[in-house]
Amino acid sequence: MPVKIAWPVVAAVIHPNIGGWAGNYFTRKNIVPWYESLKKPVWTPPKWAFAPVWTTLYCTMGYSSYLVWRDGGGFKEAIIPLSIYGTNLLLNWSWPPLFFGLHNIKWALYEIVLLWGSTVAMGMAFYNVNPLAGCLIIPYLAWTSLATALNYVIYRDNKPSIEAAPEEKKE
Repeated sequence: MPVKIAWPVVAAVIHPNIGGWAGNYFTRKNIVPWYESLKKPVWTPPKWAFAPVWTTLYCTMGYSSYLVWRDGGGFKEAIIPLSIYGTNLLLNWSWPPLFFGLHNIKWALYEIVLLWGSTVAMGMAFYNVNPLAGCLIIPYLAWTSLATALNYVIYRDNKPSIEAAPEEKKE
């Protein structure tokens, strides 16, 4: 018996990963030596954890968006929660170029605070359409909370060296 593939689910799950793969370009280029040279708190997750965590979160976000699209009656009826989702993805995908690409820890911090707020809004909007979709955003909110705190502490603890850097290195 042939396996039926639910293409809308597959597309929804893959979609958020595309920006994650693109962001990986900026991240990988700047781990050594730049990121490794920064002062980081002892509770910083190990480097190996980021790829599997983000892949899982992106897949979960994508599946949640599918549930909202399906149960919200498509794009027209679910326009608000799906617009919040789109905004969230753009904010999510914008953070690696700011932090890793431009080495702009301060602006990355401002941006990730917006990302965190849009994650809360997305979880609530998704929950109103499909409670499971909203609950599936909770791990993403937890990880974004950790990432926001980590960005803040890295900014705070590296601020003197960032501000003392020559203009061309500040970016």
